[in-house]
Amino acid sequence: MSKYVTVKENKDFSRIYRKGKSFVSPVLVTYVIKNRSGNVRYGITTGKKIGNAVKRTRARRVIRASYYQLYPLLSPGYDIIFVARGKTPFVKSRVVLKAMKKHLESAGVIKGI
Repeated sequence: MSKYVTVKENKDFSRIYRKGKSFVSPVLVTYVIKNRSGNVRYGITTGKKIGNAVKRTRARRVIRASYYQLYPLLSPGYDIIFVARGKTPFVKSRVVLKAMKKHLESAGVIKGI
């Protein structure tokens, strides 16, 4: 697990939204589902409701930074989608990190927990 693998195909996003387990907080929504490959794939979604391009980019950057911090703790074999919410561009990355860690612990994706 040395490289970050992303979910890119629309059919994969749709499958994860439809069949995955969701976890919600004021700053982040997380969808998790098991996959058959031996690696962790992630995707980030920021809709137009978040704001203009600057706010959407900041939301993606904050989510990505939090994910990179948690990546060494993740168990292989999961697809994860992170959806930004209205508060995401306005909070510090440690707030998103805390919410993301809580979601992934609830989903059983973080190993050793």
